[in-house]
Amino acid sequence: MRAAYIEQLGSPDEIRYGELADPRPGPTDVLVEVTATTVNPVDTFVRSGVFRTPVSFPLVIGRDLVGTVVEAGPGAVGFRAGDRVWCNSLGHGGRQGAAAELAVVPADRLYHLPDGVDPETAVCVLHPGGTAHLALHTHARVRPGETVLVAGAAGNVGSAALVTAVEAGARVVCTASARDAGYCRSLGAEEVFAYDDPDLAERLRHACPAGFDVWLDTYGTNDLTAAVDLMAPRARIVLLAGVGARPVLPVGPFYMKDASILGFVISHATTAELADAAVGVNRLLSAGRLRPRTVERAPLGAAADAHRRMEKGGLRGRRLVLRPDLEPRTPDPRTDG
Repeated sequence: MRAAYIEQLGSPDEIRYGELADPRPGPTDVLVEVTATTVNPVDTFVRSGVFRTPVSFPLVIGRDLVGTVVEAGPGAVGFRAGDRVWCNSLGHGGRQGAAAELAVVPADRLYHLPDGVDPETAVCVLHPGGTAHLALHTHARVRPGETVLVAGAAGNVGSAALVTAVEAGARVVCTASARDAGYCRSLGAEEVFAYDDPDLAERLRHACPAGFDVWLDTYGTNDLTAAVDLMAPRARIVLLAGVGARPVLPVGPFYMKDASILGFVISHATTAELADAAVGVNRLLSAGRLRPRTVERAPLGAAADAHRRMEKGGLRGRRLVLRPDLEPRTPDPRTDG
């Protein structure tokens, strides 16, 4: 099979594209023909070694895929050849990745794609949607009627968090660039404020005088001083971005509000948590609520360039779909011409 892979940790220059042996599924695995994969910031963390996780070389990169079942092991209950499926937890924890023509997926990390859902639409939102569900439901335990602040709401994870919070019955207030305000409102935000407004704190206080119940910063600034000041009693701050952030926590005001700070990365989620998130992702996919804003397509062999663009910020707000079937076909002299 053709695959994008690395033989050591490092920069995007370490990514190779070529042939590897076809993988074989174990008793509880499923062999999937990959229709599409994509690139997430965490993929660059794994490739570079910033996120420490067990790997074996050569390592096929990538975490997300949508594809079709080729073969299911005898213990992979619920899957059969021809099923359309998806996964968002490959390429780390000792598992090979998704950026290949074929991938082996443990059955407990594989989910059926709802009927009628476009594979490219799905693969773009699997990681953001799963992250949003874990942030709001697994960790923050958001409840109907609560007020949620989503900072960076026009981004991939931010927009998924906005949609997920609205579906949960929360009132959602957002920050984003001024040009993205209409987009955030179209997703269900009640109020949208420019993140660079010098009077942002006062505008947020006026919009939510009782404070925020959940504060979710998907951009990674993590201004804990502002968050604590604007929080309601027993509010929850969820940290999920900003690997290099070192914010100041005003401890006194924080504990006087009986508040909580919760941090997580999706790579540490249990299979049960991921399966619960998959139910939420599929529900929003089926309803047409979870969808990418802007999509690019490229062949699988463009994985190294995709990683370079991701690290330089060139994919902000965009999703790049890598497809094995977009690779240029090499003519076979035995049959062509």
